[in-house]
Amino acid sequence: MATADTWPEIQDQARAWIADDPDPSTAAELADLLARATTSLDEVEAVRGSGRPLTPEQERLSADVEQARAELEDRFAGTLQFGTAGLRGAIAAGPNRMNRAVVIRAAAGLAGYLNAQLPGAKPAPRVVIGYDARHRSADFARDTAAVMTAAGIEALLLPSALPTPVLAFAVRHLGAEAGVMVTASHNPPQDNGYKVYLGGRAAGGGAQGSQIVPPADAAIAAEIARVTSVASVPRADSGWTVLGPDVLDAYVASVLTLADPSDAARMRASGLKVVLTPLHGVGGAVATRVLAAAGFGDVTLVPEQAEPDPDFPTVAFPNPEEPGAMDYALGLAAAESADLVLALDPDADRCAVAVDDPMSRSYRGPDTAAADGWRMLRGDEVGALLGALAAGRIAGAGTFVASTPDERELVFANSIVSSRLLSQIAQAAGARHEETLTGFKWISRVDGLVFGYEEALGYCVDPAHVRDKDGISAALVIAQLAATLKADGRTLLGVLDDLARDHGLHMTDQLSVRFTDLAQIPATMARLRDNPPATLGGSPVTKVVDLEAGTDAERGGLPPTVGLRLLAEDGTRVIVRPSGTEPKVKCYLEVIVEVGEHASEPKVMSARRHARDRLDAVRRDTEAALGITGA
Repeated sequence: MATADTWPEIQDQARAWIADDPDPSTAAELADLLARATTSLDEVEAVRGSGRPLTPEQERLSADVEQARAELEDRFAGTLQFGTAGLRGAIAAGPNRMNRAVVIRAAAGLAGYLNAQLPGAKPAPRVVIGYDARHRSADFARDTAAVMTAAGIEALLLPSALPTPVLAFAVRHLGAEAGVMVTASHNPPQDNGYKVYLGGRAAGGGAQGSQIVPPADAAIAAEIARVTSVASVPRADSGWTVLGPDVLDAYVASVLTLADPSDAARMRASGLKVVLTPLHGVGGAVATRVLAAAGFGDVTLVPEQAEPDPDFPTVAFPNPEEPGAMDYALGLAAAESADLVLALDPDADRCAVAVDDPMSRSYRGPDTAAADGWRMLRGDEVGALLGALAAGRIAGAGTFVASTPDERELVFANSIVSSRLLSQIAQAAGARHEETLTGFKWISRVDGLVFGYEEALGYCVDPAHVRDKDGISAALVIAQLAATLKADGRTLLGVLDDLARDHGLHMTDQLSVRFTDLAQIPATMARLRDNPPATLGGSPVTKVVDLEAGTDAERGGLPPTVGLRLLAEDGTRVIVRPSGTEPKVKCYLEVIVEVGEHASEPKVMSARRHARDRLDAVRRDTEAALGITGA
């Protein structure tokens, strides 16, 4: 809360921001907020001092002024920090929000970084810029192009609102030194963001076309800090290039290389029925185009969510992982007797998969798709399916989904919070496995990568073309796998059972706690660090690893990151860490149950029930350790 000493300074900062704001709409919005925050309360204070009750109008005035002051203080409490996730925040005026002024400063910082890294470069550094359909995305993209052009950098602007994977592809395809994607991915509708990729002469090795990591993020942030005012940043009125349809055509062609033409007839014969939702995002048109070109003739878009809409009217959070986000798609799938549900997040870099699971049907409770047996596969389950396919572990797959120049160096990778099953799949295939820090910026830069994933529905099935997670290519590969299996009388669930027989049943779950008071996040982590649980699901905890100290130094290890890893005697693992993009603490739970190579279907189902019971017990123990029982 501002004090009597700091409040005048906040007012001065707000007035200076208004004078420097290039956007009349946000300047006016901030001016209105400042006027509300500085409205005199002398009459209200006089009434309070007299002991008389305030009138309803005075109560409303007092509440409005206090709310405006709190909002103004928060907007000027600091600067929206630029890091490895770029920028992300609510759209509004002020340095701690997403707006044109903040974006222009960020673009100037990126331009300064590129020119410092490549002084006098011939040809000039090239930057490709993409954007989604969120509020102000197109404006932020054009501002970026204007700043880059004025800084002597070749700016290429994607022709329309397109998925993030198209931008990630374009960085490599066009040999760009950097890429900027204006998106807040699956954040709430009031947010927007700014992702930065490096490539060309500004990156090397497996990092070509990947999102930034240290120290590049700090170097760009330092350049941003050098910007004294928006007015001091040169911006061109023209001179950048708006790309034509060729770049999207090239992306679609690259994705279609993942489709096995030898299976086309069999896939068509399978008659696979797909329901697809882009959750009001930008992936619907591109995904349906890809699926149709690959031979899928029965794809139904969820009509209420088919077109881009920055307000995301049918979902509380436009994230397939959030409760209720898949309800429209699952309901349509049940009504249409579909075989497969595919859901993309708003910028289409993530893909959710749902299937009809007869064993999960319930004839009690509400008449819903879930009650009828439709369930969303966990990201770790989809990761295992795609990993097994990439490793040639599924009968009839024959080849890798993607290849590298040297197949002796094939590497599978997943994040530290994802299931340990992929490492078993890789080992059985004679391939190397690497564990990375959380975030695709780490997975995507693994040298020799053939397949990588993170449990938060992110999959990289074609690192040769897109060095990032890509929901559209993942959707195609999963659809092709489901169709091929259906033609053989098999299912995705049957493959998961086979993987359990081969490697043990790895069952995962996530506990996620959202905070309104951000100070509670480090307090919660400290409480767990000081008092870890003695048991997890009845098994003694044998090891507590503080990830801030780094991990596995004897094997090269991982850099320090905020989080804790708990290991129990029976192989149970729990990892707890703050989210990097949302006000949450996330807990990643995994139990392993041995099944047996020749286990019958009833035995596998019994093992799944046992694993579920253990996982529920682990969840209760984790909640208690965090002091959030009942969350």
